[in-house]
Amino acid sequence: MEQIDWSTLGFGYRKADYNVRCTYKDGKWGELRVSDSEEVTMHMAATVLHYGQACFEGLKAFRGKDGKIRVFRMDENAKRMQNSCNTILMQPLPDGLFEEAVKKVVKLNEHLVPPYETGCSMYIRPVLFGTGAQVGVHPADQYEFIVFVMPVGPYFKDGFHAAPCCIMRGYDRAAPLGTGRVKVGGNYASSLASGVIAHEKGYNAVIYLDARSKRFIDECGPANFFGINGNSYITPDSESILPSITNMSIQQVARDLGLKIEVRPMPVEELAFLDEAAMCGTAAVIAPISRVDDLDENKTYQILPDRTPGPVCTKLYDTLRGIQYGDIEDTHNWVTIIE
Repeated sequence: MEQIDWSTLGFGYRKADYNVRCTYKDGKWGELRVSDSEEVTMHMAATVLHYGQACFEGLKAFRGKDGKIRVFRMDENAKRMQNSCNTILMQPLPDGLFEEAVKKVVKLNEHLVPPYETGCSMYIRPVLFGTGAQVGVHPADQYEFIVFVMPVGPYFKDGFHAAPCCIMRGYDRAAPLGTGRVKVGGNYASSLASGVIAHEKGYNAVIYLDARSKRFIDECGPANFFGINGNSYITPDSESILPSITNMSIQQVARDLGLKIEVRPMPVEELAFLDEAAMCGTAAVIAPISRVDDLDENKTYQILPDRTPGPVCTKLYDTLRGIQYGDIEDTHNWVTIIE
């Protein structure tokens, strides 16, 4: 068995022993099958290659102090993948298949779920895409569903530290009436160019403004955005934001801690009044933001000192992680224990 140095493990692809797959053809989904291959063979006219018929999810499994493996909120990921399929006219999965596949692939690779004390986790990537051949713009008649896993460390190299982000109005993440509210590959392809520029300039991520007016905060390249102002947890409401399961969970944790939740349009100028701000998502969990540089307006919104997360974000982060690892009681029934 491969020896992994958990202290240096980053967030990236690493081969696991097995993945699980299921094929849709002849009008029905087949049975789950186990594979040890990293390869996919498909027709050169597959709709995923030409018309972007593909969606994916991201979730995690955690090993607790008690040795048990917990998967966080996979029922919500299953619902979101169904919504993505319906939006871009792919064949939705039968009820229960998503959860069955996740449980199976985690169990097959349970030796790769990192030990409790490492702070690492197992990342789970379900992906569904059109493999049927089409030259005209039509939905495919065949689809492939694959779930693969890998052990991962922190998404951002510095871990839970406040870091700067930037605003660049020359780029949009998604159109207001497009696919911004579903987890499809094209949304991320359109963010690559601005993301690379931001990283080269020393920023953690780009904060995108709404494509229609460029007046309101939408979300960040890899995650949702939220801010803390006094006793309020504020997160943008927009027709082009991906509904983040992590954001939804943090909002509930915030309610439990007595914070007021505000889901509403956030003018970019509101950054000047925030006590704390952060990105949130499955990969990053919570990534505090120290400042936001508006590169077009030559303006800086200093929120916190660099590398210094605020007390509210710290409490939210510790509480959510505690639930995921089994250190804090799961009063909302968010975790599934893999037997």
